[in-house]
Amino acid sequence: MSFLELKDIHKSYYVNKEPFPVLKGISLKFERGEFVSILGESGGGKSTLMNIIGGLDHAYEGDVLLEGKSMHAANEKDLDSYRRQTIGFIFQSFNLISHLTLLDNVMVSLEMTNMTHAQQVKRATDLLEQVGLGEHIHKHPNQISGGQKQRVAIARALASDPDVIIADEPTGALDSQNTKEILELMDGIAESGKLVICVTHSQDVANHGTRIVHMEDGQINEDRQLKDPFPIEGQQLSTQTKHLSFRSTLKMSLQHMRYNLKRNLLIIFGGSIGIFSVILMLSLGNGVKGYMNDQIMSQINPTTIQVAKKVDEQSASAKAVEVTKADRDRIDKIAGTQSVVPGYYVANGAQIQNGDKTQRIMQFQTWNKTEKASDITKGHKPGKNEILLTKDTAKKFGKNYKAMVGKTVSLSLTAMGDDNKPVALSRDLKVSGIIKSGTDTASYETLDSMYKAQNVTLRANFAAVSMKDVQTTKTVQNKIKKLSVNGKKAFIITGAGAILDSLNTYISLAFYVLAGIAAISLLVSAIMIIVVLYISVSERTKEIGVLRALGVRRRDVRNLFVSEAFFIGLFSAVLGIILGWLMQLLINHLAAPAIHFSIIQMTSGYVIFGLVVSILISLLAALAPSHQAAKLDPIESLAVE
Repeated sequence: MSFLELKDIHKSYYVNKEPFPVLKGISLKFERGEFVSILGESGGGKSTLMNIIGGLDHAYEGDVLLEGKSMHAANEKDLDSYRRQTIGFIFQSFNLISHLTLLDNVMVSLEMTNMTHAQQVKRATDLLEQVGLGEHIHKHPNQISGGQKQRVAIARALASDPDVIIADEPTGALDSQNTKEILELMDGIAESGKLVICVTHSQDVANHGTRIVHMEDGQINEDRQLKDPFPIEGQQLSTQTKHLSFRSTLKMSLQHMRYNLKRNLLIIFGGSIGIFSVILMLSLGNGVKGYMNDQIMSQINPTTIQVAKKVDEQSASAKAVEVTKADRDRIDKIAGTQSVVPGYYVANGAQIQNGDKTQRIMQFQTWNKTEKASDITKGHKPGKNEILLTKDTAKKFGKNYKAMVGKTVSLSLTAMGDDNKPVALSRDLKVSGIIKSGTDTASYETLDSMYKAQNVTLRANFAAVSMKDVQTTKTVQNKIKKLSVNGKKAFIITGAGAILDSLNTYISLAFYVLAGIAAISLLVSAIMIIVVLYISVSERTKEIGVLRALGVRRRDVRNLFVSEAFFIGLFSAVLGIILGWLMQLLINHLAAPAIHFSIIQMTSGYVIFGLVVSILISLLAALAPSHQAAKLDPIESLAVE
């Protein structure tokens, strides 16, 4: 049984559905240790035959047997493995990968073996030294001569220790001295027990081998033995191979990006602008919201909220809006509440008279912990038959507003009786103090006694609910909003707490819109990446053909371009985040003297969001180009100039 056998190979190409036969019944047998030259003029079918032997072309009739095993029925996965394990290609135009060093060019084949990285480096280095390039291993292909490039191609073909070396016009682009040296190297390969098949149109090159097969018009017209094959000593053990790992594709992508550094830096910078814009808008929105919260919280107690009954009617009765003792007990059962006290807000305002001056105040309510006791600039909080005036109200009675403390004023307001008729209430109260924020206020007990004096029931229209800290306040507030009666929400948050929630919602919405507008630049980035990757596929078509000839799978080719897109997205995000961070430092530094607050607040969540979005967009942009790269035919790719 022959090592490699071709049985009645027929191959035709089709133009406008018309067949053009190229191979017309080729049958040959090859053994290890042979240096077989396939000789013939251009167009005779030599290269087509080599593509079939090398597993690049499987659209033929007949069969290829490797140690008796048919290769014609092999699927794509088997053919990839066949090229990795069995075949080593030496091309006329060298087909070295330009962005890889000589060492890395040889390492491509070794990346698909079971060797450790250290073993791979040693073998690649040893092979380059054997072909006389030990001092050039870190150079790129454009830094060496044609003869040296062919030596690298030979080293690469030998790297995974294949059984068959296929050389397509290996000396066609070389001078006589380099031709002689390359042929001697190929002699040594055959002598080591491998099968060397050399396609050539040169009789001098053909005479150098052990056997000449002459082809003409797609047929064998001569098969002549020049000398005995080299003896095979012992069993030939090939290096075990595997498919290219994802780690290797990542490494190759980084090498390509580094080789085209200037172009890739511009792409990364362009991509970073979108991420920078989105993160900046989100961080600015977060900062503005924080600043507004800070300003409002400086005026009210952030750990106390006002809770009112949720009613459908616009003008509900006092009884309908009453927050009863049962309601307050229900709220008090929520984990985190410290106190729930009744309160009353005078919806139609009140009048305060001092001497001959009367002032109408629009906001008047009972004292509760939403008012900040620390904001009382003079005096104290109101007790029984006392009233606390705001600084603005006190100023209306005289420039020396602090002098109002201790004076007696008359409070007048209108209440609704149980018969829904208005009842006028009035009482002289002592000014207990002046507060610089909040509302004019009296104690609940004082207001209750004023109502009772006119036989009117004071019905609490809100409850002041206090918690221990701001975090607990937010949690309790959300739980109160979920309380229901007969399937309908029972309570709403009123006062500054409700305003703050609405304000935060509006601010967030506004900046989400701005971030959305900024995100348009991400779409531009995605289009840019698509264009760049398509250009990269076009530029690297021959490289893709070389990789496929070495046994790299379609999936690995696709991963190569996906990996490049991943790094573009990652580096763009990192640069965008750094730019955002620097902008945050600059703007906060400039704004600090005026507002004493960090107006831009970048969070770890925004950083993670930027990273994920940038990488995701880049990967999506890579889908079409990487798919196109994986679909390229290796034979056509290798023929691209």
